[in-house]
Amino acid sequence: MDYMDSGLRYTPNKDKDWDTSVQFLPASDNKKLEKKKGPGKVGAVIGVVIFAAVIALMTGLLVWHFHFRKDVRVKKMYSGSMRITNQGFEDAYENSNSTEFKALAKQVTSQLKAIYSRSPQLSKYYVGSTVQAFSEGSVIAYYLSEFRVPAGQEGAVDSAISSVDRLVEKEQRALNRPGNALVVDDVVSSALDTRLFSTSFSKLFQFSEHTKTNHIGEIQSPGFPDSPYPPNTFIQWQLRADPNQVIKLEFDTMNLEEDCRNDFVKIYDSLVAIESRVMEEMCGYYSPSEPLTFLSSGNVMLVTMATNNKENYPGFRAQVSQVRRGSKDTTCGGQLKVEKGTFSSPNFPNYYPPRITCQWSIEVPVGKAVKLTFKKFLLSEPGQESSKDCRKDYVEVNGKKLCGEHPGGTMTETSKTNTMSVVFFSDASYVDRGFEAAFEAIDVKDPCPKQFQCGNQRCIKLELKCDGWNDCGDMSDELKCKCRSENINCKNGLCKPMFWKCDGIDDCGDGTDELDCGGCKSGQMSCKNNKCVSEKSRCDGRDDCGDGSDELDCGRSTDTSCTDLTYRCKNNKCISKVNPECDGTRDCDDGSDEENCDCGRSMFKTSRIVGGQEAEEGEFPWQVSLQIKGYGHVCGASIISPRWLVTAAHCVQDDGKTRYSQPGTWEAYLGLHKQGKLGGAVVKRNLKQIIPHPNYNAFTFDNDIALMELDSPVTYSDYIRPICLPSPQHDFPNGNTVWITGWGATREGGFAATVLQKAQVRIINHSVCDKLMGGQLTSRMLCAGVLSGGVDACQGDSGGPLSSPSGTRMFLAGVVSWGDGCARRNKPGIYSTVTKFRGWIKEKTGV
Repeated sequence: MDYMDSGLRYTPNKDKDWDTSVQFLPASDNKKLEKKKGPGKVGAVIGVVIFAAVIALMTGLLVWHFHFRKDVRVKKMYSGSMRITNQGFEDAYENSNSTEFKALAKQVTSQLKAIYSRSPQLSKYYVGSTVQAFSEGSVIAYYLSEFRVPAGQEGAVDSAISSVDRLVEKEQRALNRPGNALVVDDVVSSALDTRLFSTSFSKLFQFSEHTKTNHIGEIQSPGFPDSPYPPNTFIQWQLRADPNQVIKLEFDTMNLEEDCRNDFVKIYDSLVAIESRVMEEMCGYYSPSEPLTFLSSGNVMLVTMATNNKENYPGFRAQVSQVRRGSKDTTCGGQLKVEKGTFSSPNFPNYYPPRITCQWSIEVPVGKAVKLTFKKFLLSEPGQESSKDCRKDYVEVNGKKLCGEHPGGTMTETSKTNTMSVVFFSDASYVDRGFEAAFEAIDVKDPCPKQFQCGNQRCIKLELKCDGWNDCGDMSDELKCKCRSENINCKNGLCKPMFWKCDGIDDCGDGTDELDCGGCKSGQMSCKNNKCVSEKSRCDGRDDCGDGSDELDCGRSTDTSCTDLTYRCKNNKCISKVNPECDGTRDCDDGSDEENCDCGRSMFKTSRIVGGQEAEEGEFPWQVSLQIKGYGHVCGASIISPRWLVTAAHCVQDDGKTRYSQPGTWEAYLGLHKQGKLGGAVVKRNLKQIIPHPNYNAFTFDNDIALMELDSPVTYSDYIRPICLPSPQHDFPNGNTVWITGWGATREGGFAATVLQKAQVRIINHSVCDKLMGGQLTSRMLCAGVLSGGVDACQGDSGGPLSSPSGTRMFLAGVVSWGDGCARRNKPGIYSTVTKFRGWIKEKTGV
């Protein structure tokens, strides 16, 4: 069944070039070939039969070669719309069964045939058209056109369709046009998404919704919320609003398969699936805290959903309402004559509408200049990822176009006078969240009082210049520097923090930070124990390193000898693959490397990192807030099973006032995102027992790890899930990027973040870090430093997780122990290395 098969149908004219009468000769009747008296007759019959067979075969081959072979045809579908300017809209046009609809549809299909006849490429291959719908303005017709195109000619037809507006002009100027012919303009046409007319669909549904003032309608995938959506199904919802209204579509649930090639929802600013009018394509699972609200440019919208034959999910639900054109969410621009203020794209932080242009004119007092800083900037869409000229959606500031995606606060523009013009433009396809901007009047002569002015006009604190961090975003604060003693002096003149030395990543850009690292000569490999052996020794079956590291990752092998570095399967056989746990490939003969793998994944679609350090709700579902009854948040912890948490031993040491070692002192909050907001997904549990590591040293923080058992098991949800525990052999190499999270309270009750914070940190070379920390590190400690600029990149707290991505999962690399909690810049954070305690954790918890 084809796309829109549930709608109007047409009978295609048989292609005149295709001869259906050609048939192969029928098989011979064997009885006629039986021997008769007299060999002459038999020989004659055999000769005639052979001659006839040869003639038939040659005829068939010639017919195939000259007729059928050239006519291998490809079905091409194009969707489009046209505005009919000499007709007024009638209510009956909403009903495809009305005589008025059918009469106008017949005129439109006739007109389309006349338009296509103006192009040799189109007229030859045209099959027919159907009108799908009409809407106001004067009347807009939405249609599908089918062509049967010889293989290899598809590009020529695509090109002809793309310039259909010129064909329309030709047809409209024709002298022999009937007097009652339609007058059309604004013709849009593009190839239909091939996924929407796949013959694999077993079910097709079509729904219509006309919303009214003060009415909120609802659309949802079939079966929602009680059962998964059906497989092999195509569904479309035609949405309409009253004249001078636009449609507001607001999703409260979107939970589809992760891969858009399988199941997807597409939204169009149209009543038919015109690709040049697509607003967004969605799949995966979106957090309810992430707004998914769309506005149309006119009073129509189309929502389509296509599913394949496997792995169906809950689906979606959305509210449909109408908003008056000219209301706050649909307009933007204006005169801004104040010294400071903010403004944003329409409907921010939701998706802005397509086909909109706004202009703001900013004016500050004479003698001052305007400084504009984008607090959020999300104008990214397919085809614009690497675009420098911003051909699609953009913001234009005093003639300079800006587009793409930029972290908050990193993009600043400054005027040379006291006025500034800001224009926002969105084209007809694909929309995004938009922007939020702040402006202020500044002194032209001193734009950054008592601060450093970056090349991009940003102002930063003077002490951030030449500290090895790119605080400006354009590196201008790190140029022409004299390095401090605690920094690496790169040969190219840059300064870099000392803890990036010897981590395997070229931070200087010229390799200076990776020199003198005790590395091996060319042609040699470095063993885990720092011994150097020949590269030829790698994977030769002999332990040349002495620790087996030259025989790691040498392909699957069941006879790999077991060492401290090889992964041990449940059957006590070892494999050489590094980090095989839960990577989706069965490496152990008994499959034990893929057991207990319901861990380390956020259920929601990963959000974009756009500056700011607040985590998304459900982004780190293993994060726990440990609170003292009647006091509040004190430490963090990680969920490793329905009953067990991992935290830091120093969190549960008694002091003079509080018995932190007693389970009754604590409450554990799971699924928490915002401190104090305890509804919905949040689960509170008391503790049954606390098990600090028996060898914890309160003076050195060695063995700083503890286990907590909940008084009753917790049920997993989208917001409560365990993190994966690494095997004892799991490798977390230097230079790896990992995540630290927390709310940031200290035992003394210092500053605490309200919303869960996150920061990217990088694992630091152990010996380098040990020197920086005055020799205080033990072999059970792991060191990490913050990757981005700001001094308080994240206020992490003790006991919380150091989460390391591996494939699609996160593994618990460390537990926040000491240092500055969240590895503030120039002050590495120290973490208890979880791999060193894996046997102890299993012994105590069974996990």
